[in-house]
Amino acid sequence: MSDSNTTDFTNPSTFLLLGIPGLEAAHIWISIPFCAIYSIAMLGNFTILFIVKREPSLHGPMFYFLCMLAVTDLVMSTSTVPKILSIFWFNSREISFSACLTQMYFVHSFSKMESGILVAMAFDRYVAICNPLRYSTILKNSVVTKIGLAVVLRSCIITLPYPFLARRWPYCRTNMIPHFYCAHIAVVKLACADISISSYYGLFNLISVSGMDLFFIAMSYTQILRAIFLLPTIDARLKTFGTCISHLSAISALYIPDLFYSLIQRFGHNVPLHFLILITSVYQLVPPMLHPIIYGLRTKQIRGRLLQLFTHKEN
Repeated sequence: MSDSNTTDFTNPSTFLLLGIPGLEAAHIWISIPFCAIYSIAMLGNFTILFIVKREPSLHGPMFYFLCMLAVTDLVMSTSTVPKILSIFWFNSREISFSACLTQMYFVHSFSKMESGILVAMAFDRYVAICNPLRYSTILKNSVVTKIGLAVVLRSCIITLPYPFLARRWPYCRTNMIPHFYCAHIAVVKLACADISISSYYGLFNLISVSGMDLFFIAMSYTQILRAIFLLPTIDARLKTFGTCISHLSAISALYIPDLFYSLIQRFGHNVPLHFLILITSVYQLVPPMLHPIIYGLRTKQIRGRLLQLFTHKEN
């Protein structure tokens, strides 16, 4: 009897997502934190959007960028988690070839979008601290709109080769993806062809997007720190630096697991596969959950509006 998963084929109609290979027995238990994190991310990001929409005093550049980040987090989470939970709960592993490429495009483009929004938020902090008197004239609504469009266009264009490259390779070994979503490198590794182009483009993407974004963020914070150290008192320095803590926390939550995973995947050949996939889950699931918590707790305007909302409901 032939095995449909291993017979020769050039264009598989479906792929099979294996979840977390090696930890299949623990899928049900792993699904509990995954579901909890997804629920918190959805509730938190929708709450941010609701509060900013309802409160006119929050209609400013910083909160517009925060709303962009919330929408990006919602799309990123929803692109992967429902399918992950269906694998863990119902063993629903099949995903069509087209749906796999679509998921690949959405996940990678919105992760790049998230990175670009964090750069825009760093620019916002730079203007607010280094040029506070010109803040409203530099970051007008039209400028914020242009920055948002630039971030979206850059992400969509630079990610476009991923599904096209994945589609052009012949797949003749297996259609089983050892992952819980259609990550670009996990899919193209199944191809029975030289995938150097895909691998090099992924590395180029990492350097040109994440590397350049980190460079611009570092440049912004270099100028911010210079401005902070010029302030006359320690209290003023701490208060000003405190306005950046939320943004720095968001940067750490996104970039540290992303860079760690990307480097290990390319150079850590002896690292267990399930460990790599768990690192991916941190990158995919944790930032969308942490961002609304970080900004909700650290941003006085949002925290105050949230407390006011709950107090009003209790009354």
